[in-house]
Amino acid sequence: MTLLAADTQDQLAWLGEREQETESVVEEAELLCRISEGLAERGAFEPENVRALQAIGRRLGEIDAACRAGLWVNALATDPAWDEIRSLARQFLLTTLGDWRQPLPRPVSPHTGDH
Repeated sequence: MTLLAADTQDQLAWLGEREQETESVVEEAELLCRISEGLAERGAFEPENVRALQAIGRRLGEIDAACRAGLWVNALATDPAWDEIRSLARQFLLTTLGDWRQPLPRPVSPHTGDH
């Protein structure tokens, strides 16, 4: 969620030369939003957190297939939905952690096929 809440420039810097597909970003965030109720039942989230994640999930679900196609770096620059998602993600982090400014996740190294 911290990546979704980050400033656009920070998101772009995090992406760097990575070719992150928009569809995969949407799918991963939607997965967290879908499982949030089960996580709340296990004590991981409060009800207001679940509502915030559901709002994010609804907004992600509104992104049409054409806007999901291609690289996330391009979508960040052209699709205003990401501004709304950023705002919702920030609200979620404020509610759960007290501040939306969190360290970005470490970039995952590309798979080399050695495993």
